[in-house]
Amino acid sequence: MNTGQDIRPSPLAGQWYTARSDKLRAEVGALIAAALTDPSVAGTGTLHALLAPHAGIRYSGGIAGRAFAQVNGMGFETVLIVGPLHYALPARGGLLSSGHDAYQTPLGTVPIHKDMLDRLGHMIDLTLIRDDPEHSIEIELPFLQQALTPGFRLIPIMMRDQSYETAHRLGKALAACAQKERVLLVASSDLSHFYRQPTANALDRKMLEAVTAMNARQIIDYDKTGEAFACGSGAIAAVIIALQAWSQAHQAHLVGYATSGDVTGDFDRVVGYGAAAFKET
Repeated sequence: MNTGQDIRPSPLAGQWYTARSDKLRAEVGALIAAALTDPSVAGTGTLHALLAPHAGIRYSGGIAGRAFAQVNGMGFETVLIVGPLHYALPARGGLLSSGHDAYQTPLGTVPIHKDMLDRLGHMIDLTLIRDDPEHSIEIELPFLQQALTPGFRLIPIMMRDQSYETAHRLGKALAACAQKERVLLVASSDLSHFYRQPTANALDRKMLEAVTAMNARQIIDYDKTGEAFACGSGAIAAVIIALQAWSQAHQAHLVGYATSGDVTGDFDRVVGYGAAAFKET
């Protein structure tokens, strides 16, 4: 039946994760369930935000499961996902969002919160795009669809410009919107890319220390200077700046870390994945 919605079709289904809804639901559910059996994943306090990786589910799904286990069974009105833009697109602008009405995954559609997106667009320069190939937003959706109670709406933000200045503007705007209703912020980012495992572990440890300390400027500075890496450094910084302006969350709890090598057994060129929960305690 045609609902009249302008839905963004999934470019990832069948490649980054299975296109079969039953298999995807079982796989994501198992990853979250496995995380929930680990006492170190549990924590106390009011949760406002997550750091989650965005590789294919085969590679980073275990760590993503540990992130989204934090919100298993919870309900949020809106989820704001901030991730990097990995692709060279003709649309201009440092901050982009979707011009569609909803995102499609094999688990169903997730509507975009158009009113909130309009409010954001009045606070920051936001370019709307259609039929984008970006994976940093979509890859989080099956986990959210599995973990959260139904009915949440989405704000997708893709950062082409991950400078501190842009992250600061975005973070302040996100904070203004977050005060209006019950929201969850998700910073979508992987860590170091294509180093040998020992080097990756050292680089990622340094970046995750900055994340757990909620030091937004240091996160971006590390990535810029090569002291440590996060492909979504600006996305993480924007979420932290939003939290500092809007909540009483003062530190993040690391709930998972691994590399692609831990999955594939190839430790010569690995990608780092981290998961963290930002809570008021």
